[in-house]
Amino acid sequence: MQEVISCIRGFMPESVFLSVLKTEPVPSSFPRQKKAVDQNSHVIIQQKYSMDQKCLCSTKPQNFTGVLEFLLLGLSEDPELQPLTFPLFLSMCLVTMLGNLLIILTISSDSHLHTPMYFFLSILSMADLGFTFTTVPKMILDIQTHSRVISYVGCLIQLPLFNLFRCLDSALLSVMAYDGFVAICYPLHYQVIMNPRLCSLLVLGSFLFSLLDSQLHCVMTSHLTFCTKVEIPHFFCDPPQLLKLACDDTSTNKIIMYFIGAIFGGIPISGTLFSYSQILSSILRGPSSGGRYKVFSTCGCHLAIVCFFYGTGLGVYFSSAVSHSPRNDRVASVVYTVVTPMLNPFIYSLRNREIKRALQKLFNRTT
Repeated sequence: MQEVISCIRGFMPESVFLSVLKTEPVPSSFPRQKKAVDQNSHVIIQQKYSMDQKCLCSTKPQNFTGVLEFLLLGLSEDPELQPLTFPLFLSMCLVTMLGNLLIILTISSDSHLHTPMYFFLSILSMADLGFTFTTVPKMILDIQTHSRVISYVGCLIQLPLFNLFRCLDSALLSVMAYDGFVAICYPLHYQVIMNPRLCSLLVLGSFLFSLLDSQLHCVMTSHLTFCTKVEIPHFFCDPPQLLKLACDDTSTNKIIMYFIGAIFGGIPISGTLFSYSQILSSILRGPSSGGRYKVFSTCGCHLAIVCFFYGTGLGVYFSSAVSHSPRNDRVASVVYTVVTPMLNPFIYSLRNREIKRALQKLFNRTT
């Protein structure tokens, strides 16, 4: 009996054990009653120990997503850098907005630019605006108000919008590469192939393709289990960071996320590489150097944007998969989400003579 009690005492809290042993002593002339008391005490000890075990098991992570709020740590936690980051990102956001709106206004106001290439460029500018304004205004507001909280619903709204415009950018760059491929390799049939109906279908297909990607990410994230007081070491709700912060096992979710990224990122990249391989083959077969220069000047702007977009995008993708430094992820994401959409209008306006002429006409008309 002493061995059983000492064994039970090792598993139970001291207070519970002493409360159980506080029983009245029983005279030795009543052995049956003493035996019953011992049995009752043993039953009480077992019940209290099982209840204690049940309480320990109930401390598993619960899904508090109905009332959950995330804390975005932003680019830096250093208070000395906050006065510098606010005007910097505010100016970059305004430049992105003005530059892309100017491209859209220029293309729509000049009838000479009503061609498939510039139609796709105007849609790309709209996608860049959505890509930037999904994340940057929230970051600027957080810096100004010193409040970095984002609700669970707000995170679920930001996440699919970010993936939608990111995938739409990638799909539109692939469509623009196909447009260049048709213009260079099949110049006599360009007007027949790239008719308005096909251009509209390509834009619609790109949007539906991107919408499917965003919804898959949203559904996967909505099924994650989070604990309270989740701190995201980023300036927006980044899917890889949310997977790292989830309480449950996310190994399957990571595999699915990278598989989705490989499919929805690999298809546009493959289309772009195929188009440019055919363009390069056509250039090498060209007889004159003047024709080659014209082709390079036509495709140079788009090729620069493609290299910059996919270069920074792959940097973000692999840094989140390989690197364990949140600082590197944030720097790569800033270049990907802020700098690239800001530079796109400048690349097209500075290297494209038709855009320059249309901008000059627009300025002359307004003045």
